[in-house]
Amino acid sequence: VATDKVAGKLSSTLSWVKNTVSHTVSQMASQVASPSASLHTTSSSTTLSTPALSPSSPTQLSPDDLELLAKLEEQNRLLETDSKSLRSVNGSRRNSGSSLVSSSSASSNLSHLEEDSWILWGRIVNEWEDVRKKKEKQVKVVLGHYFLGYICDPYFFLCNCYQTSVTVLLSKCLLIKTRCIYYILNTKAFSLPLMRGSHEYREHLPHAYSLVDREVGYCQGSAFIVGLLLMQMPEEEAFCVFVKLMQDYRLRELFKPSMAELGLCMYQFECMIQEHLPELYVHFQSQSFHTSMYASSWFLTIFLTTFPLPIATRIFDIFMSEGLEIVFRVGLAVLQMNQAELLQLDMEGMLQHFQKVIPHQFDSGPDKLIQASYQVKYNAKKMKKLEKEYTTIKTKEMEEQVEIKRLRTENRLLKQRIETLEKESASLADRLIQHKCSSRYSEDFVLQLEKELVQARLSEAESHCALKEMQDKVLEMEKRNSSLPDEENVARLQEELIAVKLREAEALMGLKELRQQVKDLEEHWQRHLARTTGRWKDPPRKNTVNELQDELMTVRLREAETQAELKETKQRMMEMETQNRINSNHLRRAEQEVTNLQGKVQYLSAQNKGLLAQLNEAKRRQAEIECKSKEEVMAVRLREADRIAAVAELQQHIAELEIQ
Repeated sequence: VATDKVAGKLSSTLSWVKNTVSHTVSQMASQVASPSASLHTTSSSTTLSTPALSPSSPTQLSPDDLELLAKLEEQNRLLETDSKSLRSVNGSRRNSGSSLVSSSSASSNLSHLEEDSWILWGRIVNEWEDVRKKKEKQVKVVLGHYFLGYICDPYFFLCNCYQTSVTVLLSKCLLIKTRCIYYILNTKAFSLPLMRGSHEYREHLPHAYSLVDREVGYCQGSAFIVGLLLMQMPEEEAFCVFVKLMQDYRLRELFKPSMAELGLCMYQFECMIQEHLPELYVHFQSQSFHTSMYASSWFLTIFLTTFPLPIATRIFDIFMSEGLEIVFRVGLAVLQMNQAELLQLDMEGMLQHFQKVIPHQFDSGPDKLIQASYQVKYNAKKMKKLEKEYTTIKTKEMEEQVEIKRLRTENRLLKQRIETLEKESASLADRLIQHKCSSRYSEDFVLQLEKELVQARLSEAESHCALKEMQDKVLEMEKRNSSLPDEENVARLQEELIAVKLREAEALMGLKELRQQVKDLEEHWQRHLARTTGRWKDPPRKNTVNELQDELMTVRLREAETQAELKETKQRMMEMETQNRINSNHLRRAEQEVTNLQGKVQYLSAQNKGLLAQLNEAKRRQAEIECKSKEEVMAVRLREADRIAAVAELQQHIAELEIQ
């Protein structure tokens, strides 16, 4: 089988050989059929190849070919009887079907060396544990130069996964939904888009591992490795291999959220660049082109996102055997091959070179890159030393960060204390100002009280004068009151006043009647005069009657005049009685005024006493305020001195901290 073109499962190859030999022996004794080559391939840039050899029309074989076929038949019988054969170890995996998607056929002119290699590899698989322990170097040579990526599930044996039971967890984990599945669905489009295989399977494995190892969870770089494993083997075995890779190949530390192992790898790789490529290292430093800008994906995806799939698979084969050492070697080899071009570019140009030029630089074949990587000097002891140095540096950085954090905390506390003292000082200053203002207010208050006292004294003097006047009026009213009748007389006068009013009303009525009578008499008199104008012409008898009528009229007139005089007299009497009643009312009102004035005198006396008490209280409060102001001034001065001393102490402490 030609290297880089022919690959396949060992069980399929041996089965084809067995069928071919049986057919040849039974039907063609003199002529032996040999299979013709029929090649079934798919795109090598997207998948790994798998042999699918099928018998064809018989052709003539040489005696050497017949001898080789006989040896293969014998080896096939040995494999079938061996309890540790590949089919006994991996029978369940063959029953589930091959996960490889491409196939190729063998060439018709197989050489003895190639057939011996197949036989040798079959024996190695049958006795994998012993061979790997006793002939580790020879196995590494085979892995680095031949066809590890093209045989039946090699990663399953390299990881010792057939000894584990991790695959049982896969079906259980797929039943549990976590929030990691949403990150996986969002990033699956970036995970090896050219690889064949179900997107669903590529979602299952990271999701299941995020449940197995919750500390790591899901990292986007792991999806590329999962995609490669699913191209090589079924889902259960790929999950088992992925778990082994995470546990035994330092990938778990790389994919942790802190990515501490990635920082260590970047430090080691940068030291290797500084040692082997000093000019390029200086150029990177001058352009601020950090190692993590181009090399972090190399370690996280084992070059699966950098090179085409055949080259990346070849590197991954060696990684399965040697670990992360091959990543350092290949990375340094890539930099050595591109050193001249990188020295001519700036940072942006170098990024473009790493993204566009380097991935297609080895499309013709990975042998040149693999050989150059093995020419790189890799000292495991020095890498351990660099690891210790990196651990020491990180420890010092952590200690410095802790110390800085402590100093920042202490500084923050000191600032808070200074702010507190400043606030206290400001409050003391405010209190001092308020005290000064209050003392001024107290002085103003005392002046106001003095003014009020003067006004109170003036009002008191006025009250005394008014009191004397009222006392004189009271004495005068008492004298007048003594000359007035007693209360019984007043009641009687009131009754008489009522009777006078009634009589006055009667007099008014009589006066009206009298006036009406006078008016009537005047009318009669006028009529009488009108009749008497002609009495001298009447007879004497009529004259006598007329004289009597005149006398009667005269009497009536006199009577009317007398009644009028009587009415006037009664009216004058009633007026006198009314005047007496008015005088009685005046006297009563005077008594009431005297009583009111006495009440006012008592009220003014009480008010004068209250003003005197307020004056005494104001004097006492003024004395107390003066004492308190003196005490507060002394306390403020003492607190100000304490504050100045505390501020000076804090300034000295801050200066000591700054010096430290």
